[in-house]
Amino acid sequence: MDTESPLAPHAVLINGTVGVGKTSVAEGTGDLLTAAGVPHAVIDLDWLSQAWPAPAGDPFHTAMMLRNLRAVAGNYLAAGAVRLVLAGVIEGAEDREAIADALGTRLSVCRLRADLPVIHQRLTHRHAHEPEALRWHLARSGELAAILERAAADDFTLDVTTSPIPETAADVLAKLGWS
Repeated sequence: MDTESPLAPHAVLINGTVGVGKTSVAEGTGDLLTAAGVPHAVIDLDWLSQAWPAPAGDPFHTAMMLRNLRAVAGNYLAAGAVRLVLAGVIEGAEDREAIADALGTRLSVCRLRADLPVIHQRLTHRHAHEPEALRWHLARSGELAAILERAAADDFTLDVTTSPIPETAADVLAKLGWS
């Protein structure tokens, strides 16, 4: 695909519980878009909310993330990006609407899911030297997976229990019709 693309801007949020591989799949999706010559940006929503301390009533700095997303997405779109690939968590329709509003463009949501023992293994490896962080992430993974299942705020779900990242990234593009 030519970098002078007339495509209408469209974003996808890779949603899922902690440890499921959201960031890795978003990066893999970005790699495929690069290979296809599609102007895009990959944005990890966690990085847009990294500040301390968290305000009362907003433990995950959602308001900060949305302000930053509005600015960052606007800058990427103004620079010519036609695809935005986000990695993050939305727990329901209200979160989805807030992100779509901040983006100012069409938003699709892909939820990644994997068997909890696989997620726990990934988290154990990732937080091997952080026992408190590991405990929090292990507890949160099951809790958040259940929240996301009930919320059903996604356009499609991919099971990534055994899927390699490049295959999952290609599946994301195919489901969106971006490939």
